[in-house]
Amino acid sequence: MPNQNPSIDQMFSALADPTRRAVVQALSQGPATVSQLAAPFAMALPSFTQHLGVLEEAGLITSRRQGRARLCVLNGPALRDAEDWLAAHRRQWEARLDRLEAHLETLKPAAPEKEPSDD
Repeated sequence: MPNQNPSIDQMFSALADPTRRAVVQALSQGPATVSQLAAPFAMALPSFTQHLGVLEEAGLITSRRQGRARLCVLNGPALRDAEDWLAAHRRQWEARLDRLEAHLETLKPAAPEKEPSDD
């Protein structure tokens, strides 16, 4: 069944990278400037800003100019969309596994009755 929401594909693709996941984690603590976000990473600023561009294109973050700096903010509703997608699929798989377990129980042979012992 093809995915009906291409933005979900973009979100998960963006989150596949550990650097971008770390940025999302950092922004979960609150807004931050590009330089604050880039500080923990050993990469050139242009490379880091490409990561931010991917996150912004996927709708996971927004950014705006604040004075001389660019401030990044996490887009909570977009993350909730991804969480809702995961939750729906988790429920679906749990239901399937429950049905499989019930079916397997019907296939088990009945336990033989124990004969009274002479103790």
